[in-house]
Amino acid sequence: MNAPTSPIRIALVDDQTLVRSGFRMLINSQPDLEVIAEAGTGREALASPAVARADVILMDIRMPDVDGIEATQRILASAGAAGTAEQGPRIVVLTTFDLDEYALSAIHAGASGFLLKDAPPEELLEAIRTVHRGDAVIAPSTTRRLLDHVAPMLRAETQEESPDHRAVASLTAREREVFEFMAQGASNPEIAGQLFLSEATVKSHVRRVLSKLGARDRVQAVVIAYSTGVVSP
Repeated sequence: MNAPTSPIRIALVDDQTLVRSGFRMLINSQPDLEVIAEAGTGREALASPAVARADVILMDIRMPDVDGIEATQRILASAGAAGTAEQGPRIVVLTTFDLDEYALSAIHAGASGFLLKDAPPEELLEAIRTVHRGDAVIAPSTTRRLLDHVAPMLRAETQEESPDHRAVASLTAREREVFEFMAQGASNPEIAGQLFLSEATVKSHVRRVLSKLGARDRVQAVVIAYSTGVVSP
């Protein structure tokens, strides 16, 4: 008989008490999820050992004092300094509109994606589970609109001989194919079907692509794809 799996530990960081309360009730209604910590400001989150121990942090992006971008950077930097970056918390930033350029800054800071605060409950719950598995949240509609909106700015910021361009150039032909499908938001099974490969082989290619790009996860890789012109709006 298999031992029961421990619930995924969630921390909520939002300056609105009602928002936290709603998320807490929704999350705690699921047998595999548990809210273990809450904070009303970024500063409170940074001072909380319980927040640092969470598997997934839902982080409001716009808060007084320390905003979600700075809090994301500092939490992940602390995990890296402790040698636990890979096991450290995954962060999903929450925003109220899908063209929020703060969301892009948070992704640059290491967040694993973003969600709208008014997303359907099932979308929020699935995002938590997806991030915990190690996959990024790439909401096809919201993330695509954000990246299409800021693509010219991303390309303008990235020089032709940048480390990102050199990393993309280092990919093998097959890795480049996989990277392009990742950048379009394709899942591993979808990539496997398109390239007539096994899912295990695709997973290996994805790991190598992320390693060569120095990307924490798929969202980071998609941002690199836009900034280097691999994909265009």
